[in-house]
Amino acid sequence: MAGVTSFASRTPGPRARFVLLVGAMAALPAVTTDMYLPSLPVVVSELDTSPALVQATITGVLIGGAIGQLLVGPLSDRFGRRRPVLVGVALHVLASLLCVVAAGIVPLLVLRVVQGIGNAAATTTAMAVIRDRYSGATASAILSRLMLVIGLAPLLAPLVGSLVADLAGWRAVFGVLAVLGVGLAAVVWRFLPETLPPARRRTDGLGGAVRSYGVLLRDRQFLALAVLPGLGLGALMSYVAGSPFVFQVQYGLSEPRFALLFAVNGIGLVLGSQVNASLVRRFAPLHLMRVAVPVALGLAVVLLVVTGRELGGLVGLMVPLWLLITVNALLPPNASALALSRHGERAGAAAAIIGALQAGIAGTVSPLVGVLGEDGVAMATVITGVMTVALLVLALGTPAYRREENS
Repeated sequence: MAGVTSFASRTPGPRARFVLLVGAMAALPAVTTDMYLPSLPVVVSELDTSPALVQATITGVLIGGAIGQLLVGPLSDRFGRRRPVLVGVALHVLASLLCVVAAGIVPLLVLRVVQGIGNAAATTTAMAVIRDRYSGATASAILSRLMLVIGLAPLLAPLVGSLVADLAGWRAVFGVLAVLGVGLAAVVWRFLPETLPPARRRTDGLGGAVRSYGVLLRDRQFLALAVLPGLGLGALMSYVAGSPFVFQVQYGLSEPRFALLFAVNGIGLVLGSQVNASLVRRFAPLHLMRVAVPVALGLAVVLLVVTGRELGGLVGLMVPLWLLITVNALLPPNASALALSRHGERAGAAAAIIGALQAGIAGTVSPLVGVLGEDGVAMATVITGVMTVALLVLALGTPAYRREENS
């Protein structure tokens, strides 16, 4: 631990190793979701169930993440950052191994929720560690840089998942996820700095956790900022949950071609976040959101028109979708950084609320794609609705469009 502590103390700015480490932690839910995506149509057939229930196995990870983050946040403020993440990743490994032998859709759904709870420890801790060391525009830039790591999930995970499923079946995908969890736990054990020293830890127990959440929930601007990353993720997960059925069923793409297309959209996600990391050094995060959210809504409307009138086929769908994913990438890091900066003394609890809202909103919204028809129109309709709400929250809950806003 001496080496780990000294690493934390001598790091004046975000080093590549630090970004890679917290990025790997934050990427665990995305890898857990995206590696399994190409197998969804096969799972429908093999478990003799409906597409909606199989899509719910994606939603289950998000719901578990929402529950887990609310639990982990105060624990990380009480016990430090390292122990909660190690316990959570161990839970992820156990759930992954049990998914390998799940006998039906109901056990698989339950285990996916448990996976989400375990993953939540990694994502919540990653955000809290960043807030322990950085704030404001610097934190926003780091959160954007994380997408270089997190972005490997949509770039590589579906390709790996498709290959594994082709060679050994969809259950083997969960075996790979278990192995990845073991590797992440080893890296965290060796390299994660303890950024919350004992002197700064909360010692007021359950009552203190309740009071922390009470303070946060009474801050209306914090809540608005905390909701916005969830809406951004809701739009993204609506695409993620619907994409296997839109591209493989509606457009007839094979699993490898779907994985390649998914990777192309992942490049947009990474590109948007890296552009944001550069822009945030020149423009206030709130200013960037003031432009990005209306543009994203406009692109969502274009996507809805294109899919509704079947204009341009697959290419006609891909162009506005890629641009939408790219622009939408500016929303979560800026909103998260601003929300965290309001309550640095409660970084764990604040990160938990932000993460829980992200998972909860995305988990509630994304199944609507299946309910509305599992096609391109359904996906575009949900995304348009989510981005409309995002614009309303930004306008009514923050000073983004007020004349007195000068930040």
